[in-house]
Amino acid sequence: MDALDRLAEPGLDLLTRVDALLAAGAPEGHRLWPLLRRMQVLPGAAVREFLDLHPAPLTGAGHAVRRLVRGYDDTCAALADPVAWSGPAAAAYDEARTALLRHLDEGPESLVGRLESTAGYADALADWAEGSRVALARALAEVLRSAEAVTVHAATRPGAEAGRSGSLAAAEIATRVLGVLGVAYDGAETLLRQWAPSLAETTWRDRVTSAPRYGGTTRIGH
Repeated sequence: MDALDRLAEPGLDLLTRVDALLAAGAPEGHRLWPLLRRMQVLPGAAVREFLDLHPAPLTGAGHAVRRLVRGYDDTCAALADPVAWSGPAAAAYDEARTALLRHLDEGPESLVGRLESTAGYADALADWAEGSRVALARALAEVLRSAEAVTVHAATRPGAEAGRSGSLAAAEIATRVLGVLGVAYDGAETLLRQWAPSLAETTWRDRVTSAPRYGGTTRIGH
């Protein structure tokens, strides 16, 4: 359980009240409006969804993908063993296995290269999730201690009139929370753009230009 989990209950209670006040409309011209138009969600609903995002499963996914590389290593080692025969068939086999080794594990476009990129992307997402949760927890701690929170609680008591002060306080809290979430979503989109080329589907490269290398030594020689 991290700081965001610990703040979830009081934070969601406050933000549920904020959402109820904003459902009647935010103050005209408030800086919250651009955030609402962009995010298309009220802060309570946004935080409720974000609470389900944890870094641990992403880290675990990265480890699981890296474990797959060992299977490719074993296959490449078997393919790299020289054959004790010669002739046209041996030459054709040699060319085929060289191409296969290249496809399996030579450079970032190989299957192993794509696995390593996928694991790296999972690690990057885990770091992003952890940092975003810290930032959101900090924002919730600040709004829970704020004067606006006191105003929102007073405005949402049974029989109370929300008034302009309640609406303005709710808009201020929503702006802080949605602003942090907006930065988090920007970070996720940036990561996807950065990693997308390394995550593209790899294709069979049947033209052999050089023997692939395995474990720092040439696997196949001609």
